[in-house]
Amino acid sequence: MAGDPEPVRRAWVSIGSNVAPERHVAAALAALERRFGPVETSTVYRSAPVGFEGADFLNLVAAFDTDLSAPDLQAVLRRIEEAAGRDRSGPRFGPRTLDLDLLLLGREIRATDPQLPRDEITRHAFVLRPLAELAPDLVHPVLGRTMAELWGRFSGDPGRLVPVPGLRRLS
Repeated sequence: MAGDPEPVRRAWVSIGSNVAPERHVAAALAALERRFGPVETSTVYRSAPVGFEGADFLNLVAAFDTDLSAPDLQAVLRRIEEAAGRDRSGPRFGPRTLDLDLLLLGREIRATDPQLPRDEITRHAFVLRPLAELAPDLVHPVLGRTMAELWGRFSGDPGRLVPVPGLRRLS
């Protein structure tokens, strides 16, 4: 029925920053924990930017439970980005204080904004590797393969992904 609450589902969010990344990633995790409670995180990885020249990114994946719809959750993520000074007026590929991308929400499949599952899962090592680390047995709702299987068969450019010691939990 219209107005019924959404069921509680697991959300998987990619987090990235290459402008004061330690500060912005820590602030993002703290904001997620304030809003959603416990947040699990992958290892933090340092990686080169994709699509432009610039400072390295810190990337990780976070997981938490929520009863928000995909559009409402995306709106929360956008507000956290804006609080970190995210400017969307520049080029699509460029430096950013914070990038929060909803990758998966339970087993939901959506073709419209936000697209779920997000196609970057299988295109970018800096998304798939931390997701496969955090949830190796999680099944991609379209491809029917686990994240560990997808990472094991990853044929894209793995780029340079360097684990950042001591930054596993930034919050």
